[in-house]
Amino acid sequence: MNKSIIKWILIAVGVFALIVIANSLGITEKINTALQSALSWIESLGSTGLIVFILIYIVATVFLISGAVLTLGAGLIFGVVKGSILVSIASVLGATAAFLVGRYFARKWVAKQIESQPKFKAIDSAVAREGWKIVGLTRLSPVFPFVFLNYAFGVTQVSLRDYVLASWIGMMPGTVMYVYIGYLPKIAAEGSADTLKLILNIVGLLATVAVTVYVTKIAKKALDSELNTSNDADSIGEERAI
Repeated sequence: MNKSIIKWILIAVGVFALIVIANSLGITEKINTALQSALSWIESLGSTGLIVFILIYIVATVFLISGAVLTLGAGLIFGVVKGSILVSIASVLGATAAFLVGRYFARKWVAKQIESQPKFKAIDSAVAREGWKIVGLTRLSPVFPFVFLNYAFGVTQVSLRDYVLASWIGMMPGTVMYVYIGYLPKIAAEGSADTLKLILNIVGLLATVAVTVYVTKIAKKALDSELNTSNDADSIGEERAI
């Protein structure tokens, strides 16, 4: 085996070992606190902070750390429009990095984790039939954890192009909603002179939440239907094999 391949395999194994240890020792919570401190630091960097933010988001995603704190922070620091664009870029890059690690460097580990998760098995079968459609629906559905999905899709048959495009579109509603929520405290802190602006933003947030919830509900029904179809197809295949 090529030495460079062995090197990357060892690095991947080491990374995942650190993740397991961090979760068992409760270090993940401390990391979230550190992320909040990092947001304050990013704000002080000006335009350079944009690049730093993206890099931190990518690292957090690869290490299976929820980006919720960073997403809310983007709204607080950069505003709704700029924050949404920034988080969208960062989350897609992070998801893509985790996908590539899962596909090329940690495939066996990911496959082993999926074995104990019936829902992920159903997703694997559905992806074989529908590809990008299933990726997009799972991104819209709150049933599946975002951070692990990135790795799980790495061992499916979905292409990188379809994965990236569907993930970007599917994550957009949730991204805008969380960034919007993070932005409101900044408006509230500006004082009573901006009461009208605050009210308008709250109305905007409620509309965003309503749309996101509605889209999520539709996506969940569609995803459940696809997964049930996959389960039925698998059962028929097993019966024929017998």
